[in-house]
Amino acid sequence: QRFRLMVEGVKDYAIFMMDPGGYIMTWNEGARRIKGYLPSEIIGKHFSTFYTSEDLSVDKPATELRVAAETGRYEEEGWRIKKNGSLFWANIVITALFSEENKLIGYSKVTRDLTDRREKEEAYKQSEERYRALVEQVTDYGIFMMDEKGRIKSWNEGARRIKGYNADEIIGEHFSRFYTPEDIEKRVPWKALETARTEGRFTAEGWRMRKDGTRFWASVVIDPVKDDNGKIVGFAKVTRDLTERREAQLELERSQQALLQAQKMEAVGQLTGGIAHDFNNLLAGITGSLDLMKARLAQGRIGELERYITAAQGAASRAATLTHRLLAFARQHPLEP
Repeated sequence: QRFRLMVEGVKDYAIFMMDPGGYIMTWNEGARRIKGYLPSEIIGKHFSTFYTSEDLSVDKPATELRVAAETGRYEEEGWRIKKNGSLFWANIVITALFSEENKLIGYSKVTRDLTDRREKEEAYKQSEERYRALVEQVTDYGIFMMDEKGRIKSWNEGARRIKGYNADEIIGEHFSRFYTPEDIEKRVPWKALETARTEGRFTAEGWRMRKDGTRFWASVVIDPVKDDNGKIVGFAKVTRDLTERREAQLELERSQQALLQAQKMEAVGQLTGGIAHDFNNLLAGITGSLDLMKARLAQGRIGELERYITAAQGAASRAATLTHRLLAFARQHPLEP
């Protein structure tokens, strides 16, 4: 009696007994809640009532009873029908019951409604398929999965376009194949995995190798992939070809250097012009004083020479000062205007 009360009170599982022909003999609360029938509506009916027309067309209920009778048990998941005609995804277990004389006296059937779980699984599966399709069709980024040792497990269109390998040529190979001999000698690929494992991510830019042996400048990101328990089961690697961007950046730097050099030369030219003008003025003062001194000597007017000597010395002194400043500027010494 206690066992019967326990079974009848279970709500999450439909539990009922059938006779050897498959006709329902008992009905618990879980069966009423899941399938929608009251005991008075279903006891005495054949359990095939819950099966779809497709299953009935192949006599599936009879097959299930036969397997249970021969092996002692039958289990599966599939669509079943409620009283209101709606479908639900069920896990069912049919157990054959035998008497002490080993005579078949009936069956017990336990049904669980797994519709919610199946819908979640289907939604997850569809989401995963959409994500996989999205990743596989990306062409600007090489995206692939690796196991925990660095062996390649998946390969998208972007990886094929950037690196040159078809999927059947590269899956199963170690990702160090894309690294230069210099990086392999320095153990860069293995250090990258270790960094991703210990720090949660690895990012870098550097030269990588294509299938044809040419090099390209790549931006790479490696992330660890973990299972539900947090254990690292592999790595995801994203590669972007930045060769054109790098060349454009280097060309810009070269252009900037050329412009800077041109500006320097222009500044030097302007400085040279200014210096030449200043020196001409100073030399004009010196040569003018010397010419006047020569003329006064010819005239015998020696008393006036001192004035011209002083003027020439002043101009020479200013020229020396200018030369000193130029040398200080050339040697990057600070100036005090």
